[in-house]
Amino acid sequence: MALFDRNQRQRSSLFSTATVVVFAALCLVGFWMVTPPSPEAVPAATVTASTADVKKAAEAVVKEKEEDRSIDATNNFKQDSANVVAEATTAAVEAEKPTVDAKGGEADGEKPASKNQSFDDENGRTEGGELVKPETAETDGTAAAAAAVAASQGTSVEDTTPADTKESIVSQEENPKEAAGGGSSKKQTFDDENGKMEGVDVVKDDGNKTFISEDNAKPIMEETTTAATDKTEDAAAAVVSTEASAVANPDDTKTSDVVEEEQKLLPEALPNGQAELLMERAAQNGSFTTQTAESTNEQKTRAEKKKNKKKKKAASKAEAEAEPEAAVSLPTHVWKLCNTSTGEDYIPCLDNEAAIKKLKTDIHYEHRERHCPSHPPTCLVPAPPSYKDPIRWPVSRSKIWYHNVPHTQLAEFKKRQNWVKVSGEYLTFPGGGTQFKTGGALHYIDLIQQAFPEVAWGRRSRVVLDVGCGVASFGGFMFERGVLTMSFAPKDEHEAQVQFALERGIPAISAVMGTKRLQFPSNVFDIVHCARCRVPWHINGGLLLLEVNRLVRPGGFFVWSATPVYQKLPEDVEIWGDMVKLTKAMCWEMVAKTRDTIDRVGLVVFRKPMSNHCYETRRQTEPPLCNPSDDPNAAWNISLRACMHRVPTDPSVRGSRWPQPWPERAEKVPYWLNSSQVGVYGKAAPEDFAADYAHWKKVVQNSYLAGMGIDWKSVRNVMDMRAVYGGLAAALRDMNVWVMNTVNIDSPDTLPVIYERGMFGIYHDWCESFSTYPRSYDLLHADHLFSKLKARCKVLPVLVEVDRILRPNGKLIVRDDKETVDEIVEGVRSMHWEVRMTVSKRKEAMLCARKTMWRPTEIEPGPPTR
Repeated sequence: MALFDRNQRQRSSLFSTATVVVFAALCLVGFWMVTPPSPEAVPAATVTASTADVKKAAEAVVKEKEEDRSIDATNNFKQDSANVVAEATTAAVEAEKPTVDAKGGEADGEKPASKNQSFDDENGRTEGGELVKPETAETDGTAAAAAAVAASQGTSVEDTTPADTKESIVSQEENPKEAAGGGSSKKQTFDDENGKMEGVDVVKDDGNKTFISEDNAKPIMEETTTAATDKTEDAAAAVVSTEASAVANPDDTKTSDVVEEEQKLLPEALPNGQAELLMERAAQNGSFTTQTAESTNEQKTRAEKKKNKKKKKAASKAEAEAEPEAAVSLPTHVWKLCNTSTGEDYIPCLDNEAAIKKLKTDIHYEHRERHCPSHPPTCLVPAPPSYKDPIRWPVSRSKIWYHNVPHTQLAEFKKRQNWVKVSGEYLTFPGGGTQFKTGGALHYIDLIQQAFPEVAWGRRSRVVLDVGCGVASFGGFMFERGVLTMSFAPKDEHEAQVQFALERGIPAISAVMGTKRLQFPSNVFDIVHCARCRVPWHINGGLLLLEVNRLVRPGGFFVWSATPVYQKLPEDVEIWGDMVKLTKAMCWEMVAKTRDTIDRVGLVVFRKPMSNHCYETRRQTEPPLCNPSDDPNAAWNISLRACMHRVPTDPSVRGSRWPQPWPERAEKVPYWLNSSQVGVYGKAAPEDFAADYAHWKKVVQNSYLAGMGIDWKSVRNVMDMRAVYGGLAAALRDMNVWVMNTVNIDSPDTLPVIYERGMFGIYHDWCESFSTYPRSYDLLHADHLFSKLKARCKVLPVLVEVDRILRPNGKLIVRDDKETVDEIVEGVRSMHWEVRMTVSKRKEAMLCARKTMWRPTEIEPGPPTR
């Protein structure tokens, strides 16, 4: 009995001890939850304590008491002590669990204090409002458990703080302003609907550049952001870092007033488009075909009809025997200057001298067409020795720096036509042209509308193709009438004419009407214009004019101003007669013909039919109608054919109606996109279109315009290297920029959608050089382009092409998977570019980099073309 009483007393004593331990732990939990955070407090997130630690501490207490017990009472005590340990462990686990309501979210009583938090989409991009402090029951429970462990071990919470966290605490104590949010905070934390985003420390360099200092010991990092501030551009820099949900940020201990004050400083500079990176990952073809498929099918059809199998077999054999391209690693590549006869103006696909020498004839301007080298160059194009940042628009329309385009031949050759003049350190452009040398471009543009008011510049007529543009003064002044003009001319027919246009800030490309279709879809231009463009429209069965017929919309116009319209010389009279016969046979209607009293020139306006009635009732059969199998949209390396495609008549088919007036057409879903079609991102096509536009409006407004340190006043020429629906261009349309939308040949063929919206673009294969001069663009935008090219070509030559067409101090924005972006970062840094900002999240990343004036000094041993 005495033994039983003694065991009972020992058991009661041990129960009391264990109860005290549990009670102390629960008290600490309660105390932690009701105590407000303070800047001086040690952050809860710097300590982590697992349920195993709590269990270990409780077992240590039990072991200490167990030494005094008799062997007879051991079994009974072990059972009771196990219960005590289980209770302590359960209490810690319950403290770590967040309260969840029936819908799976936090209960009303546990919601964060923020009232204005909003999100962009299901990906959870923060859009503004107060910052959400990540203080949840999870971190509270973790801290309480850690305190219990520390108390049982006779240590303080601070003793268990990791070394790197201690350094952070010391930094806060030494610099209270930074700790309070008044200085440059090393870490910032934001919540989104997917949980807290994670980040790393940021290292700043002289206040102008911000770079990521990655900590490989923190594998939980998912997103890092660095943004550089350019003092000369007066742009705010911001750093967005994010923390794991299990590790809270030291700044979370700030008071709500400090958080609100910090929030006022950040949102306007934050690159808020990070979560939007995930959107493009789901991009597919949907109901759209690709230009590769269209052109390949057309080529196959023609090849079968010609039964030219032998030629195809020989070409395939030659390609198989071609010298394989050596693999080149970006970071180890030794940069050299290109060794070419064209020097600073080198265009690889237009200056391939070896290929041009092999041509059998150049009577149809074959030597001005694209002849790309078998292996794209990996050298850098030199810049003019005295190159300066271009003069800004609109001043650039009337003058540019002579040393940026140091060519004077055109000024001498066209001095009587007011194209361009040399004036000291400038090249000036009086606004004249061959057909408007006295009255100027605006007078000539207004003359067209006066001759035929239905032209309605800037409303009905929005997108124009200017053939043989010269220095593109016509297109440059079309901006005054709300019209976007795609100007083109062949390289070197008039020295540097297209380069002059681009330097002035006017859209232009180097191209020629020769033997191939132009790289545009059918039925997309509202007007095609030619003012003394030197194109022999009337010869070869009207082959070149039939290409215009393919490009202009049904009901669209062809405006022709040339000597045969108004002069009576025998040759002119003969050409005019041929043109009248040809256009009548093509069922074009002459709707206006006029003569200008100032410049003493004349012009004529033809209209393409909107139905097939004329085609079906005409007496002559030349030019013939194209075979129904001939795809009018096939435009990549497709030879011209002297035939006419029928006009679309089905009300649901593109081309059967005129687009909405500008600017309404920029936002309207094209009538021929219907809900039965699958869009590029997997939704019904109209919803896909609307979602894409909303996406880019938010990205532009919340990220590109405010969060990248770009001085948009210095940006004029923009290229979207992988446009889909033209959403980026539409989002930028109210700014003083123009956007060249390029649709890759193996991407969904959405270029007709872009034209329907009142914008323009071109088909292209980025495994080849683009048909433009070096230093053409102020900003290049590549959204998931590089990763999609890897299956067909290497990144290095594409990056070299980017360097070629981007101006010094121009910007490159890349959005792609993290592996690809990291590769681009290495590449641009090897070319001495400035990496201004990088963002990464969930294997997706974004980069903003600035090209510098750096050029290598070593020159390649020989020409890069083959």
